[in-house]
Amino acid sequence: MEYQKTVLPNNLRVLSSPMPHTRSVSIAFYMGVGSRYEAESEGGASHFIEHLLFKGTRKWPTALHIASAVEGVGGLINGSTGQEVTVYWAKLAKPHWKLGFEILSDMLLNPLFREEDVEKERHVILEEMNMLMDSPEDWVYIMAIHLLWPGHPLGREIIGTRESLSNLTRQHLINYMRRHYIPSQAVISVAGDISHQEVLDAVSEYLEEWVDGRAFSYLPAPNHSDGPSQDYQKRQTEQVHMVLNWRGLPLNHPDRFALRVMNAILGEGMSSRLFTEIREKRGLAYRIHSYLEFFQDTGAMGISAGIAPSRFDEALCAIAEQLARLKEQEVPEEELRKAKEFIKGRLLLQLEDSFSVAAWLGRQELLLGHILSVDEVIEAIEAVTPQDVRRLACELLKPSNFNLAVIGPFGEEKDWVKVFNL
Repeated sequence: MEYQKTVLPNNLRVLSSPMPHTRSVSIAFYMGVGSRYEAESEGGASHFIEHLLFKGTRKWPTALHIASAVEGVGGLINGSTGQEVTVYWAKLAKPHWKLGFEILSDMLLNPLFREEDVEKERHVILEEMNMLMDSPEDWVYIMAIHLLWPGHPLGREIIGTRESLSNLTRQHLINYMRRHYIPSQAVISVAGDISHQEVLDAVSEYLEEWVDGRAFSYLPAPNHSDGPSQDYQKRQTEQVHMVLNWRGLPLNHPDRFALRVMNAILGEGMSSRLFTEIREKRGLAYRIHSYLEFFQDTGAMGISAGIAPSRFDEALCAIAEQLARLKEQEVPEEELRKAKEFIKGRLLLQLEDSFSVAAWLGRQELLLGHILSVDEVIEAIEAVTPQDVRRLACELLKPSNFNLAVIGPFGEEKDWVKVFNL
């Protein structure tokens, strides 16, 4: 993947990747801020600000003006907030790409932050929270991260709490944005039918006023686990919703590629061990998968499933068997090969899209400070051995690391997590 990088005098990093075979341009503004940068009293500020930037700017004074400008030329515009990153992006046909760049720049430098918009959006986000709480499949994940990182920003909801959202004022949000939205904590990544000079010209035209400031860091993650732990909420659901999680690896850990292979083998896709054994062979669940999360100084791995209440204990034992199998036996070479091909194939398919290329470059530059090529990642995946996977399983899959969150209709809570005393 070809790309160019320029670091401007204000420390803003600008990346571009030419894709002349496409007729689109994707623009991504990556900001190095998210929920883990928030004090408890300002929980949800990063997400709140992301919403507000779409409510109006100096040149496009309402949400409708922004949406109409982009959609009027068939484009897309959106944003998202995570624990460590907030991204604003647009994808437009080549003749209109500068419109998208200008709108994103105006959102960044000239948001209106009207008091009435703050209050309206506060209610919108509270409804978003209600929707999250009404979905046991989603809420059980929140319960699980509370167990994994108790009392730490990573263990809080990205969206915030009712109390923190109620206390965030317009001035709180403006001050938070001024502290964290600075050039040295940002990356602009553009991919598509575009030259690097065109991108630099747009930055000069629309972001010349952006001044750098002092960067603020996050609270480091604790390096120990207090498990095993468990949390249960009784609800009259048809299924039992569960998440089992444990500490994973940081984003730059040398074993992260082996962990990706281990995750693919365990529960990523319909040919994985969990899906094959729990759903296809035993019919214990409709939905089951494993997942990974990588952060700058820590990480997480987990299993999410929806299970019939009458078969919950049986399903937990079946899941525990698959985890124990990873520790006790080396992965057969043929299964390892298939997992590697799965990862490589999904990666290559993903990078056919201009936004995915912009995201590949921007996220790595922001969080790692360097960019691995697709070939380098594939080489690292190919180097993973059966011994690597088993060693990693033995290191991570310890009883003291496990946390189990459960939502279901049971009259009383059992000590379900003891099943994972592998």
